[in-house]
Parts: sequence; structure tokens; C-alpha cells
Amino acid sequence: MKETPRTESAQFVKELPERFNELGSFIREQRSSARLSLRRLSELAGISNPYLSQIERGLRRPSAEILQQIAKALRISAETLYVQAGILEKPDGNTDLARHILADHNLTEEQKQALMRIYVSFRHENDDANAEADDKAGSEVVSAPGAVGE
Repeated sequence: MKETPRTESAQFVKELPERFNELGSFIREQRSSARLSLRRLSELAGISNPYLSQIERGLRRPSAEILQQIAKALRISAETLYVQAGILEKPDGNTDLARHILADHNLTEEQKQALMRIYVSFRHENDDANAEADDKAGSEVVSAPGAVGE
């Protein structure tokens, strides 16, 4: 049992560089889609140009505060970067739409939150409807003529 923590920590260490590369690539993609140079983003975020370059190349692990500054400069939610960095867990379910909404630099933070509330309410509404349909289908199978026990 003493080997388990070592094995888990070794696995975690192996995953870190990969996560930093993914985070750096994500920031670079967001910067490119916002049509910002590395130098301009570093100015907007209030961090040095070399440090931002190292983050984008996966060589540095930025703090939550630095991620927040980068997110603000990119006009995306800090939560999006926190998920990419492994600080927050990825939400359950299909998050493609949520990710696109939160990453859209043409929307204000209030607009993003409004869209997310609507999206989540529709998801809950559909989950409830699907659960009811499953319950109804299950009861029809049980009461169908020729069912086991008749």
C-alpha cells in the first residue's frame, strides 16, 4: 500500500507537463482568435512578455491570479482557464457550447452569464423530460401483455 501514493504522484507528475502544454496552446489559440500579439497580451495582462511566452510553451505553471489577469485581457472567463489549468474540474455533460459561450470575446460577462443560465435551464428541463419518458417507458414494458409473470 505504500507504493500507491508513489505511483499516483508519479502519474500526476507525468500529467503536469501535458496539462501545461494544453493550457499554453489554449491561451495561444485564444490570443490568436482575439488578434493579439504576444507583446500586446502581456501588456494587457500586466505580465512580462518572456513569462507569457513560457506559459504558452508549457514551460511555466501560472498562478490562479496570473490566469485571471490573462483571462481578463483575453475577455474570457477565468473559470475557463482554471479548468484548462486543472484548478477547477471540468463540468459534467457536453460543455462544448458552454466553453464557446465563455470564450467568446464579443460578449460581455453579463451576456455570457445570461446565456449560461438559459442553457443550463434548458438542459435541466430536457433532463427532467427524459427521466419522465424513461419512467413511462419502463412502466409500459412491465404492464405489456405477455410480460413475464402473466
